[in-house]
Amino acid sequence: MPSYKAPVADTLFLLYDVLGFDRHSNLPGFADAGRDTVETILEEGAKLCEKSFQPLNRSGDLQGCVRLANGDVTTPNGFKEAFKAFAEGGWIGLAAGPEYGGQGLPHTVAAAINEYASAANMALAMYAGLTQGAIAALVLHGSDEQKKLYLPKMIEGSWTGTMNLTEPHCGTDLGLIKTKAVPQGDGSYKITGQKIFISAGEHDMTENIVHLVLARIEGAPEGTKGISLFVAPKVLPGADGSLGERNAVSCGALEHKMGIHGNSTCVMNYDGATAWLVGEENRGLAAMFTMMNEARLGVGVQGLAQSDVAYQNAAAYAKDRLQGRSLTGAKEAAKPADPIIVHPDVRRTLLSIKAFNEAARALVLWTAIRGDVAHVSEDPKERQAGEDHMGLMTPIIKGVITDVGFDNAVKAQQMFGGHGYIAEWGMEQFVRDARIAMIYEGANGVQAMDLVGRKLPRDGGRAIMAFFKEVDGFLKDNAETQGSNRSSSR
Repeated sequence: MPSYKAPVADTLFLLYDVLGFDRHSNLPGFADAGRDTVETILEEGAKLCEKSFQPLNRSGDLQGCVRLANGDVTTPNGFKEAFKAFAEGGWIGLAAGPEYGGQGLPHTVAAAINEYASAANMALAMYAGLTQGAIAALVLHGSDEQKKLYLPKMIEGSWTGTMNLTEPHCGTDLGLIKTKAVPQGDGSYKITGQKIFISAGEHDMTENIVHLVLARIEGAPEGTKGISLFVAPKVLPGADGSLGERNAVSCGALEHKMGIHGNSTCVMNYDGATAWLVGEENRGLAAMFTMMNEARLGVGVQGLAQSDVAYQNAAAYAKDRLQGRSLTGAKEAAKPADPIIVHPDVRRTLLSIKAFNEAARALVLWTAIRGDVAHVSEDPKERQAGEDHMGLMTPIIKGVITDVGFDNAVKAQQMFGGHGYIAEWGMEQFVRDARIAMIYEGANGVQAMDLVGRKLPRDGGRAIMAFFKEVDGFLKDNAETQGSNRSSSR
């Protein structure tokens, strides 16, 4: 059976010894995130992920989700209880605003916890991750009434959230959306259409599910300029949050997938479902991109998470598995063979994965810090620089880390030889689960087009030039150290 140990010490080293997280202690949120506090949070989050999430990873994969005759969906045994423990611990609202019940900590801390949760059980972690994305979209674009109604319930984890974009005939090209919204004269709309590939679209873990849905209001312009964003809850709430009638939205089918079997990926049918406009009419795509950018960074974290958990298990196996002798002579002479860690190709493979994991984690945390500064700094130049960095790095983190993360899961599987192909060792699940991260929230080829076609030339190349300047400055500042290292290596 596979195991997992959250890299708390590595995270703290990056935050405080490399990235200077504590330099921002004058900013809102950071002031309450001293090193001792952050260390305690990471350690407690790690325990929950290791003890509650990880033991359900393989059983959840084997059992999967089940759609009942009435359209309800049951999740694997133990998922509901583990999600409840995660919610009750306040982990969903770690970075959410205190005015709605959140803890108001930097998103950087939440990103670290999301890595641990995704490594321990990616399918289960997705229910909370999608909810956090929906929270972010409502915070920025929802009305005061919508925030008051939905955010406290979502932050406490009694309601979850989803994003409904894809339709059978369109994925990346959202201008082709056919789902329609008809105004009802009382401020509400009736949504009719079908969405596919909706992660956590229906499940039994919470009393309500808040769907954020892209649709076209009758008479709206064609293409992306005519798309609006709506909130359509599974169960219609009263103004006080009490639950009323079931809305006309249902799970028509569960997708049968390569991996993440414990997450309910649904075909969602909207049959005149009651919904309310979020943000401005015909500006839904811009509003949804708030959630999509959150999700893309989260998917990059998933790529890192699967790479790391696969590495941990491969490294442990390589130290234990006896096969052959070292080319330089027996290392374990009292045993019939040496552990495979002595073989150069095994060491090269494992060290390559480990080096990537450490660099990817640093990039994720660095970008998360810049994002936090962009959100809370009072300095316009700092906010602009943070936003530029986030925009530039989002497609890189999503595309590169998930591509290499999948490759690393395959390399880690290879360390097990034939055992890696056998399900009970758990390595083939890491490979299957990691594969989706390269596809959803914008396939990685789309991320490349976004980077080259939009992010690099935007504002005359301001973001990429600032990045080059930052890298050049670091190299100059550390030139003497680099020279010393080269000399000592001779």
